[in-house]
Amino acid sequence: MTQTLILASASPSRAKLLTDAGITHTVKVSDADEDALTAAAGPITPSETALLLARAKAESVAEVTPDSLVIGCDSVFELDGTPYGKPWEPEVARERWQLMRGRTGVLHTGHWLISTPSLSDVGSPVGYGEVTSATVTFEDVKDAEIDAYVATGEPLQVAGAFTIDGLAGAFITGVEGDPHTVVGLSISTLRRLLGKHGVAITDLWA
Repeated sequence: MTQTLILASASPSRAKLLTDAGITHTVKVSDADEDALTAAAGPITPSETALLLARAKAESVAEVTPDSLVIGCDSVFELDGTPYGKPWEPEVARERWQLMRGRTGVLHTGHWLISTPSLSDVGSPVGYGEVTSATVTFEDVKDAEIDAYVATGEPLQVAGAFTIDGLAGAFITGVEGDPHTVVGLSISTLRRLLGKHGVAITDLWA
């Protein structure tokens, strides 16, 4: 019988990646408190932050969805060693773009895949994680372009205040690494994590 993957994320871009890859899935949004988790973790690297939050999302959903495979993902943008998540406010997004333009940063995406008991060989949930990273280079965009982009609302709820699969694609000159990582979920990484659970990604094809 075909197994169904649960995506523990509200991100439409991640869901679209899975759909485009032909992967059967459902969506259940995590209630993990990201700010509290980050604060409690203390000083950790941007990539460690991405994995920490991905794991928290997956575990939150796995607790209430037995007999499932649950994938949690989280993305953190790093520039000059400083992590940047979702800006939420227009002014914050504007400041981010003024800082990023003409420069190169790194987008880290954490992945955590859990199989809950009946899909596992042991009596408790089993999880495996991996972080994938890609460098992103931005155009030296003008203030007017930044203002127009921020006004669309697109950058407010995405890590680093940009998404390559949307309007900001016009402002990105290059990506080194898996482009799916920049969107928020590496399909090849998911394949590797599924393999650790003894599941072939082809088993999830619709």
